[in-house]
Amino acid sequence: MARHVIAAVDELPPGTRKFLEIDGRPIAVFNIKGEYFGLMNRCPHQGAALCEGPLIGLAQSKDPGEIEYTKLGEIIRCPWHGWEFDIRTGQSYCDPRRFRVKAYPAHVEPGASLVKGPYVAETIPVKVESDYVVVEL
Repeated sequence: MARHVIAAVDELPPGTRKFLEIDGRPIAVFNIKGEYFGLMNRCPHQGAALCEGPLIGLAQSKDPGEIEYTKLGEIIRCPWHGWEFDIRTGQSYCDPRRFRVKAYPAHVEPGASLVKGPYVAETIPVKVESDYVVVEL
């Protein structure tokens, strides 16, 4: 599995998402309370840009008339037809046995582990002759 650098941590604060295309695939990366998750940005129902939908929670009930709201901000609702998916796993809450969205692992790595220094800039000698700039290659 290939790794792709998406953004600096401060460019993706908690509660935000970033849309991008990697190897021709539409992907969205989410920061949920400091944890990072990647999802395919395509609803398996009819192909909507799934990750443009609202982030919601999960309403559950153990007894009639009692509703518990969990997983706040961890469920994405498709903007076209309202299908809901867990951002952590891609699991569908409409039909979990038949549908899911491809989830991609995402995590933070120190910059030094991605690119090691020392950094050396390439230089090209330049000199001014009369009124012309000349570059020597």
